[in-house]
Amino acid sequence: MIYRVILVERNADLLSLMAGSLKADNSFDLASTYHDVEMAFGQSSVFRPTLFLLDVDDPRAVDLVPSFIQDYPKAQVIGLMENWKADVAELLLTAGACGCILKPFRTADILKALDIAKRRGQPLPTRTLAFFSPKGHAGQTTMAAVLAIELAKKSGESVALIDADLQFGDVAMFFDAVPQHNVVEATHDVKLLNPATLEPYFHPVGHGVWIMSGPLQPEHAELVEADRLIDVVRMAGSLFRYVLLDLPTGFNPISLALAECADTDILISMLNSGHEVRHMKRSLKMFHIWDTYGKHVYPVFSGVEPCTPAHQAKLEAELGRSITMLLPLERRITDVTGSGRIMKDLPEHTPFVQSLAGLAEDIVQGRR
Repeated sequence: MIYRVILVERNADLLSLMAGSLKADNSFDLASTYHDVEMAFGQSSVFRPTLFLLDVDDPRAVDLVPSFIQDYPKAQVIGLMENWKADVAELLLTAGACGCILKPFRTADILKALDIAKRRGQPLPTRTLAFFSPKGHAGQTTMAAVLAIELAKKSGESVALIDADLQFGDVAMFFDAVPQHNVVEATHDVKLLNPATLEPYFHPVGHGVWIMSGPLQPEHAELVEADRLIDVVRMAGSLFRYVLLDLPTGFNPISLALAECADTDILISMLNSGHEVRHMKRSLKMFHIWDTYGKHVYPVFSGVEPCTPAHQAKLEAELGRSITMLLPLERRITDVTGSGRIMKDLPEHTPFVQSLAGLAEDIVQGRR
């Protein structure tokens, strides 16, 4: 495929350099160049472009992206920036652009960005879901892993699961994977990365699901800074339509920072000692302010028998708010996660998996 390109860049030297790269590659037909984004918007229709490369270091270009998307429906839009800016990249994804690359670019960078956009899925904002347990041993990693699989199936889009349980994470074990990189390396390098160079830090486990594993040793957890991990999560949004975060147990700087960063927080507690409702109540107090400002906060209880409407109503009366779902104790799930066969042998027709498949459908359809 040959892309008919409109290139917009305020800096004359950069414009000349990048135009030269495009002219030297037979995959691109450089239709026109502009210094001014408003002029490009008004005059480009005569060229019937299929690709706009816009200088989004210019705030006017960021504001005009929705108009480019609307008025040139057959063209794709990629933003050009000198340094990675997560806020700008997220605005472009929200507007329907393919993403952003750094300038000056190589033509391979453009093709990679288009490939990532196609694999990522619809040009829509990233959904970031964090899984938190106040006490641990509640099955939050199991829930996150199964939901990742079901989201990929239901949406046909790419899903990332980041193991942020920095001392005792076992996401890689669930998928019987041996990733080459882990979250410690990603956070250490993130200031030097862009989405294309961050991608190799994720390990594909099949069917549209990718994982970023936790540290190799528990003592490496102290090497991970919360703000850099947030940078990784936000940059991952340019690679994946859904980013799932398996958080450490309890409240600590990492779990709090990532829970605040996510648009959806799933609080999960296993019923076994009788104190779980109280623990959930106390946890929800910490999440209340985010819930008030539009964040989705979903309480979930696992290991519940029986999973009946009457039992749910009883727990909701104790908790003082609605419960998103009850998950039953399911031995077959434990067997496949413990042996690393979750991707190969997930028991699809069990109540546990069916419940999470329903949640995945609700998320994909925008009901949650």
